[in-house]
Amino acid sequence: MQNIIIGIDLGGTKIMTGAISQSGDVLGKPIKTPTNSHEQSSVIIKTITDSVEKLLKNLKLNINDVLGIGIGTTGPLNINEGIILECPQLPTMHFFPLRKTIERFFSVPVYINNDANCLIYAETIFGNATGKKNVVGFTLGTGIGSAIILDKKILNGATGTAGEVWASPYKSGIIEDYISGDGVAKIYKSISGQNKSSLEVFNLANKGDKDALLTWKEFGEHLAIPIAWSINLIDPDIVVLGGSISSAHKYFMPSMEDKLRKIICPVPSKKTKIVLARLGDYTGFIGAACLVIENK
Repeated sequence: MQNIIIGIDLGGTKIMTGAISQSGDVLGKPIKTPTNSHEQSSVIIKTITDSVEKLLKNLKLNINDVLGIGIGTTGPLNINEGIILECPQLPTMHFFPLRKTIERFFSVPVYINNDANCLIYAETIFGNATGKKNVVGFTLGTGIGSAIILDKKILNGATGTAGEVWASPYKSGIIEDYISGDGVAKIYKSISGQNKSSLEVFNLANKGDKDALLTWKEFGEHLAIPIAWSINLIDPDIVVLGGSISSAHKYFMPSMEDKLRKIICPVPSKKTKIVLARLGDYTGFIGAACLVIENK
C-alpha cells in the first residue's frame, strides 16, 4: 500500500513515535517511551525499532505499508549523512549513524533533521503556516531553537546550522542567556531578588504577580531582537513561535510586538505576522514524518 509515514521524535528524555497519512492525519495513538539516554546506543535503537513495530501492530499494518520514516532529534547533527554528533542529551550516541542504522533495520527510506527544523516544518505543511512558502520559526524552551523554510524546503545550510541564532552575541553574553528557561529565571531574579524557575514565573504571572509580569515584558523585548534579525535577513511570509515557553505568550507577545515593529524594515513591519504553533504535543513526530514528504 505504501501510504503511511512514520515520524519519530527522539529527545534526551522521551521518544514519541507516530504515523500520519500523506495528508497529515494522525493515525492511531502514538507510542511514547522513555529514552533512557544513559543506556548504550544499541538499547536506545532497540527502543526505537520496538516502538515502530508496536505502532504498526496497533494499526494492523506492516513495514510494506510505510512510505518512509522521518526522525527529528536533538543535535548537533550531520544531516546529510544522518549522523548524531556530540549531543549532550544523547551521550552514548556521539557520532552514531542513526539514519543508516534504521534504514538497514526496516529497509525503507529514512531522513533525519533537528527537532526545531521539524517543528517549524510541520507548522509549514500542516499547521499555522500552511500555504506559506517562506517561514521563520523559533522554539522557546530550555534554549532557543530556530528554523528557516524557503520555498517549502528546510534550509539546512552548509553545516546543518542555518538559522541557529542561539550563540549570537547579545549584551554581556549570548542571546540564549535571555531567551530560554534560564533566561526567564535570571530576569525574574534581577527584578525580584528571588530564585524561581520559568514555570514558577509563569504561574506567578497567572496570579497577577507584578514582578512576574515585568519579567515576561522584558523577555518579550529580548525576544524581539532575534526575530528582527531573521525578518530583516530572510523577509519571511510569517514567523512561527513554538516550544513550552510559548505557553506564556499572552504575557510576552505585546512587548515583543511593540519593540519588533520599531526595529524591522518598514514593509514587513506592516505585513509580517507572528503566529503561535498549533499542532501541540504531536508536532515533533508530525514534523519528523514531514521530512519524508519533503524528500518524496
